[in-house]
Amino acid sequence: MKYRAFALNKLASIAPRYLPFVDVATKDVPLSRLLRLSLFQVTVGMALVLLMGTLNRVMIVELDVSAALVAGMLALPLLFAPFRTLVGFKSDEHRSALGWRRVPYIWKGTMYQFGGFAIMPFALLVLSGYGEAVDAPRWLGLSSAALAFLLVGAGLHIVQTVGLALATDLVKQEDHPKVVGLMYVMLLLGMVVSALIYGALLADYTPGRLIQVIQGSAVVTVALNMIAMWKQESRDRSRALRMAQTPKVSFLDAWGRLIALPGTMRLLVVIGLGTFGFGMADVLLEPYGGQALGFSVAETTRLTALFAGGTLMGFGIASRVLAIGGDPVRLATFGAMIGLPGFAAIILSSVHGGGFVFCVGTLATGLGAGLFGHGTLTATIRNAPPDQVGLSLGAWGAVQATCAGIGVALAGIVRDILVAAPSLAGLQPSTPYNVVFTIEMAFLVMAILIAIPLVIRRGVSRTSRPVATAQPKPVEAQ
Repeated sequence: MKYRAFALNKLASIAPRYLPFVDVATKDVPLSRLLRLSLFQVTVGMALVLLMGTLNRVMIVELDVSAALVAGMLALPLLFAPFRTLVGFKSDEHRSALGWRRVPYIWKGTMYQFGGFAIMPFALLVLSGYGEAVDAPRWLGLSSAALAFLLVGAGLHIVQTVGLALATDLVKQEDHPKVVGLMYVMLLLGMVVSALIYGALLADYTPGRLIQVIQGSAVVTVALNMIAMWKQESRDRSRALRMAQTPKVSFLDAWGRLIALPGTMRLLVVIGLGTFGFGMADVLLEPYGGQALGFSVAETTRLTALFAGGTLMGFGIASRVLAIGGDPVRLATFGAMIGLPGFAAIILSSVHGGGFVFCVGTLATGLGAGLFGHGTLTATIRNAPPDQVGLSLGAWGAVQATCAGIGVALAGIVRDILVAAPSLAGLQPSTPYNVVFTIEMAFLVMAILIAIPLVIRRGVSRTSRPVATAQPKPVEAQ
């Protein structure tokens, strides 16, 4: 405990020089407490890397599972993504004798993750028919592996939705952009660090090592989430009494109130289209670099770091701009606009400019994605009534996660169809990828066009608000 506190305090002392949003800390909510809470994002990033990266490769190469079956397993966590809205609502309305709202749901999500990781390695070995598992019925491997992936996916969606709601509960409304930026930086750091650790641990692959790594992830997930939750949400029995005396609100009624707010549905559409626009490239950037530009494996691996670096820059810039009163929807629209020349540069790199232009385009798309993601999430939080923050975050997460997953699948399908089409056999290797990047640009254009009325409406309300508040003051003074 002493060493952990020392590490957190040390990090808190150096962070303000490098992160533009850490001044969210106050005497009541110090930076060390926020950094400790952000550990839930580290476990989410760890789970994403393990599912989408490490296990994706291990299942196809080492365990010889068909790519179609692997894709189906990896898509299972998306089945829970639409339920993030319901989870956020439940955390808003949760009634506890101790006055807790968020912590019970974070704990439930953690247990789902632990259960999924606990059975996953054995399920995968049975699914692949490895060793003595060759005699096991195939339905047993399929059902247990599907259950494992579904549990982990449900757990990470619950933890992230409710964890972000708890983070916004702890700080003042004007500091929401900063705390959102801090949480998502920790998600990126968790993904990068866990990817390096998993790569080192599985460098010499054996089935036994796979079991150790996955079950070790289960233990680490529980430990970090327990540290993150410790003394974050105060026990408030007076709040519990007030909630007990308040009539219960149904999910449909709460959802109706939320979408009735001006601009809410339009904002969700913008989030979906923009996520399609940026998300489809996730699965294609590295193979594009290898096939179209001749990048080595090491060079294409660095593209992930380059894209993440751009996203980190976007979070930092967004936090600075929003902290001084910037409009989050305008910022998100600007991020989508940056994505357009970014994808244009990626397409152009296969014709002229080569690797340098490709890297510049990758950095630009990462920057645009960071601005867009931070802007839309902050707009969602600011639009929400105080008693519906969890529901609003759940709606953002449901739309974002679902569209991101469908976008990745759609990108792969379009690319494979174009590659397999006999009439397109003579085309350049870059052509199928460039078609997908062009589709992404079209989605971004649609997101921009739909967001423009929101930007105009917010601009009008901002200019009219001071006039409305300035007139009554002389009357009250008299």
